[in-house]
Amino acid sequence: MNKIIDSIKGVWQIEELKNKIILTLGLLLAYRFGAQIVLPGIDVSQLTGLSDKFDDGGFLALINAFTGGALSKASVFALGIMPYISASIVVQLMTIAIPYLQKLQKEGASGQKKITQITRWLTIAICAVQAPFYLGSLGSLGVPDSAFVFGKGGMFWVSSVIILISGCVFAMWLGEKITDKGIGNGISLLIMVGIIANMPSSFVQEVASRFSGEAANGGMMMILIEAIVWLVIIMLSIMLVLAVRQVPVQYARRSSVGGYEEGARQFLPLKLNASGVMPIIFAQAIMFVPALIGSSIGEGETANFLQTEFSNMFGLYYNLLFAFLIIIFTYFYTAITVPTNKMAEDLKRSNGFVPGIKPGTETADYLDKIMSQITLPGSIFLALIAIFPAIVVQLMNIQQGWALFYGGTSLLILVGVAMDTMQQINAYLLNKHYDGLMETGKNRKSVA
Repeated sequence: MNKIIDSIKGVWQIEELKNKIILTLGLLLAYRFGAQIVLPGIDVSQLTGLSDKFDDGGFLALINAFTGGALSKASVFALGIMPYISASIVVQLMTIAIPYLQKLQKEGASGQKKITQITRWLTIAICAVQAPFYLGSLGSLGVPDSAFVFGKGGMFWVSSVIILISGCVFAMWLGEKITDKGIGNGISLLIMVGIIANMPSSFVQEVASRFSGEAANGGMMMILIEAIVWLVIIMLSIMLVLAVRQVPVQYARRSSVGGYEEGARQFLPLKLNASGVMPIIFAQAIMFVPALIGSSIGEGETANFLQTEFSNMFGLYYNLLFAFLIIIFTYFYTAITVPTNKMAEDLKRSNGFVPGIKPGTETADYLDKIMSQITLPGSIFLALIAIFPAIVVQLMNIQQGWALFYGGTSLLILVGVAMDTMQQINAYLLNKHYDGLMETGKNRKSVA
């Protein structure tokens, strides 16, 4: 405990780091403030139906969590930062197939700058599609016509679309500023703050249900059990994020008498979950397809089955398909993001080799084999965490809104971003400690 307190004191003693944290908190506060501003021309007092639609658990609640509740408030930030995330994923996948993007990727900083610009323009294009769709769906989501103060004419549509696009662009700018001037991971921090914003209300609803008899009784004891289960799943998520397979690597160095001799043995870390939360996002994005197929078929037993079972994200068939898709997408995304051929070439270029394996193609095949072996347990573990909210709903009768924090994308994003942020802060602290040693160390004094 004293060590944690000393670390916190050390953070505020470093002027540069303190300024970065204050700037980051200020920009995050601006993002949360914008999420409370309702689109002009909409009566906020008549949005209760919209809030109920997004807050009753299920897929809409999950989407709403990523925007920090802005989607259920018809806010100027209703689209959140997700269009930028979608654009980034599309550009990343297109880089594999389009030679021009591959060329830009190899150009270093200048090429990355152009790729970032392409991502920004694609974000605006995605917003231009999503904004009218969102406005058009407000009626079906529970917003009455009387809520539109000046009606739903052309002026409302044009101005609202422009505001929604501008809100997303502004959120994107905030994320980039946090990355450049703050403590880093700007886009991820915006998503994390949005998710955390829904936690207090979800927890209060869960506590109220336990004491009001709406759930399976239990009271304080059940809340304590829920807290223990939540901490356990957080620890398991941390293990999933940190787990690596260390491949031994030997580097040959030139000897003083000519030729090469073996250098110190090092390790190449291959992550158990190299794909992060992307397989869950990919799988979640297409889970609406079965229900859509059922609605397009019309009436009948099959159509009713598809619409009923695959519209409930806490149902059995939904989660079986969801887990299967996550495993498939984990292999797919790992294959396109972990370049074993490039890793083997880099090792060969730096006179490195895996003991017992020839450099070059055999090393690439060996690394690819290891990735295939560790991806299977990693993908199964990821799938179990993703469907764990449905498990706790069925076994413990937890409120659906609170159950979303027991796994899936929300929990993994919270854990991953929190760990990355802590690592960056620790890096600043270590650098400060190193500088202090250099200023007061014996070597520096002897030189003087």
